[in-house]
Amino acid sequence: MIKFYYAAHTCALASHIALEEAGAEYSTVRISFKADEQRSPAYLAINPKGRVPAMATDRGILTETPAMLAYIAQSFPAARLAPLDDPFAFAEVQAFNSYLCSTVHVAHAHRMRGYRWTDDPAAIEALKRKVPETVYAAFELIETGMLKGPWVMGARYTVADPYLFTLAQWLEADGVDPARLPRVAEHRRRMADRPAVQRAIAAELGSIEPANAATR
Repeated sequence: MIKFYYAAHTCALASHIALEEAGAEYSTVRISFKADEQRSPAYLAINPKGRVPAMATDRGILTETPAMLAYIAQSFPAARLAPLDDPFAFAEVQAFNSYLCSTVHVAHAHRMRGYRWTDDPAAIEALKRKVPETVYAAFELIETGMLKGPWVMGARYTVADPYLFTLAQWLEADGVDPARLPRVAEHRRRMADRPAVQRAIAAELGSIEPANAATR
C-alpha cells in the first residue's frame, strides 16, 4: 500500500488529490514544517532532499510531483487520469507538469525561499519584489497557450489538473490578481467543486481522514 508524506499548503496537494481521484488505498504521514520535521533524521532517511511530498511504494520511494503523478496515473489505469494509450498525448501531460515544477513553482518559491539562491539580504528582497511579475508571466503563458479547456488537456481530466489547481491556489499570496487570468480562475473554481479535491483539502487541514486512507 502507498504511504504518502505531505505537509499542508504545499505542492503535495496535487498528488494527494490524484490519489483520491484514483481511488487508491493509501495511508498518510503529515510532516510539520513548523516543527522542522522535514529535516529530521527519520524523514531524511525517506527523502534526503528534505522536502515534500514523498511516496513510499512497494518498489521504493518516489519524490518529485511530476513523477508521482505519472506513477499514480499508470498504477490506476481504470481511473483514466492520463492518456496512457497515446505516447504523444502522455508526453504533453508530462511537459505541462514539468513546466509547473521547473518554472512556475520556482518563481513562486522566490517569495519565501530566496535563501536557496543567495545569502545577500538585498538580493533576497529583490527576488521577492520580482515574484508578482514572474509568477504572472508564467501563468499568462498557461492562460493563453497551454490550458486547452475545460481541463488542461482539453475535454479529458488528467493529473495535470490537480497540479495546476494546487499552484493556482497561491496566486493571491504571490501578488497576482486571478481576475487577470480568467481561464485559470475558472479552472480553479471547477476543480474546487470536485469531491476528490474537497476530500484531499479537508484531510490536509486535519478535519477528516482521506476516504481511501488507512489509519495513519
